[in-house]
Amino acid sequence: MKKISILLFSVAALILSSCAGDFLERPSKTTMNDENFWSSEGNIRLFVNGGFTNYFCGYYSGWSYNYAPGVRGDGANSEFSDDVLKSGTQQEPYVAATSFNGYSTSESNTFYSRSQSCAWNFAWVRKWNLLIERLNMMNEKGILTGEAFNHWMGVARFLRGYEYSRLVLSFGDVPYYDAVIDAEDVATQYKQRDSRVMVMTKVKEDFEFAMQNVRTDDGPNFINKGVVGTIGSRWMLMEGTWEKYHKTPGGTPQVFLQAAQNLAKAVMDLGIYKFDTSVKDLFGATSKIGNETIFYRSYSAAISVRHCIATYCMPQYGQGGYANFNHLESWICNDGKVYTISDVPNAKSWKVKDMDLTRDPRFESTFYDEPNSSAGGNLFCWKFIDRQGPEYYYDNAYHGGPAIPSQYGGARNENGAPVIRYAETVLNYIEAKAELAASYGGPAVTQADLDASINAIRQRPLDAHATALGLKKTAPLTLALAEQNAAADPQYNDAVYKVTLAYRNGFTPSPLIWEIRRERRMEFFNEHVRATDIRRWGEMERMNNETNPKTTYGVYVSHEDLGEDNVAYRVDGKTNMGDPRYFGSFKKQFTLGRGNLNAFRVHTLDGRTITYTGTADASGAVTGTNFNELDGFCIPTNFVNRQPIEENDYLLPIPTSVVNQYSQKAEVDSSVQPIQQNPGW
Repeated sequence: MKKISILLFSVAALILSSCAGDFLERPSKTTMNDENFWSSEGNIRLFVNGGFTNYFCGYYSGWSYNYAPGVRGDGANSEFSDDVLKSGTQQEPYVAATSFNGYSTSESNTFYSRSQSCAWNFAWVRKWNLLIERLNMMNEKGILTGEAFNHWMGVARFLRGYEYSRLVLSFGDVPYYDAVIDAEDVATQYKQRDSRVMVMTKVKEDFEFAMQNVRTDDGPNFINKGVVGTIGSRWMLMEGTWEKYHKTPGGTPQVFLQAAQNLAKAVMDLGIYKFDTSVKDLFGATSKIGNETIFYRSYSAAISVRHCIATYCMPQYGQGGYANFNHLESWICNDGKVYTISDVPNAKSWKVKDMDLTRDPRFESTFYDEPNSSAGGNLFCWKFIDRQGPEYYYDNAYHGGPAIPSQYGGARNENGAPVIRYAETVLNYIEAKAELAASYGGPAVTQADLDASINAIRQRPLDAHATALGLKKTAPLTLALAEQNAAADPQYNDAVYKVTLAYRNGFTPSPLIWEIRRERRMEFFNEHVRATDIRRWGEMERMNNETNPKTTYGVYVSHEDLGEDNVAYRVDGKTNMGDPRYFGSFKKQFTLGRGNLNAFRVHTLDGRTITYTGTADASGAVTGTNFNELDGFCIPTNFVNRQPIEENDYLLPIPTSVVNQYSQKAEVDSSVQPIQQNPGW
């Protein structure tokens, strides 16, 4: 039987290597071990950097994709939210405790799409508790200056708080350890779970200490006040809203919401960060541009660190999931109004090119401008790539253009990742303040607050291509407009909301909070943020396909914009590439043929389902089809509803192996009691 002591005491091999033999042996002067490692600030930095790929993943690296944007295909899990759908059976929640064994004992990066967080693993907690002990030792020996000690202690406590926040998001109540546990201390190793309120109170203390003590600037892409304040506000906002909407027993949501507001505001008050970078430059450039990105992960062939996320934003590759209508309907028009009351011409058109021109300009930077059947989805997300990559593909494939550069294929992508950006800071701030005002007597949100947050984001510059297309920045949000939009928004307080946990607990978001949530939905598409948001807001039931049918179909297509491999478009049985009705040689990637018969379906504007029917001749060309009727929203091939989300799905079950270990230990040691499973599992 594996022992939980392994889980609690695994750490980097460099640090744990110990001197064997008699205690009188002199420490090695050439080999690093725990006795001589803790001698300089540089070594502390080396130790801390060992955790960066666990917390600041960006686009991850190679073919790996833990915590990376959810665009990868080939069976990889996409974002688990109400924003995406896929072909076949929709991604299911876990169905039984025995089906989940998310348990680890090493300093590894684990990611579970259902929780958007980590496995049951305390190796990282031990790593940061070990660092805290060693920092105290170095301070006692006078190795560090007071400033250096305070900074690195802040870093250590920040990372411990970060790790515990992930554990709480996955499992709720977890055992809390604030020190390295002795290998013989079985009772502590197998202690019972502490309440999430207690754990997150400790996390709050860690974040606040870190914010007071870490450096404002510790060099490019190291932990600083901007990192601490933004990530700290993320997790304090998570806990505050979770405790509110889930009615957590013993919870103090206002305490965590106030901490979220304070941490975010402290970053805003630094005056360092601003919205001076286009969306395409944020995500597609090969180096950091502008002052919006707080923490940036670089990639380079020269150092053999590259990724595959941009590859899956190329039109010839499949994506794990793609935007459903439920998401597309949520985008605001560039006059700041929902489409039902917008004055922008063609605001009610669902054609992608019309949406490019009528919606907030982030829409065009997020989705390619053509429906695309070859991408595994019908509207593929190209948010995490520059503009050149897809154009290389079209030029090469259909116009005899130059070969596609190697950085746009395989695991050879070199564009950098804005791991933490200022948009999150200000959106955390405005949501926390709005929640405090709505439920806990906090000061009302002012127009100045909106201008410093949502409206500041909307003033991001447009790149030259977006400007040439005629895109416009979105008009500012006002308090009055929030009320107006809520009254006209088909998704605000609709029947779908009335099946959610939040509604059952007596909560309905105010019009202002609804608009803040909309802004997050547009800003963070496919970055796993929405998945965490609906979890903490008590709205995971929005993912239920039966009660929310808008999650069952995607992009709008018109037969006028499609191609068809029709007999009439062939000459001597061969494709007539010169016929403009056949788009095989053009920049159109939605051509129907024999493989689509009785499989391709659309959901029409009047609510009907139309299936593509007809016959195919010996050459494979189709004839006698209903092609001209195919105007509607694409229904994924072989679509099957996911099993309904239940209340227990908000948390992962405690892994079976952990439950068994506790039970087996309890049989032989009276100081240990069996661990309690999460409700419903």
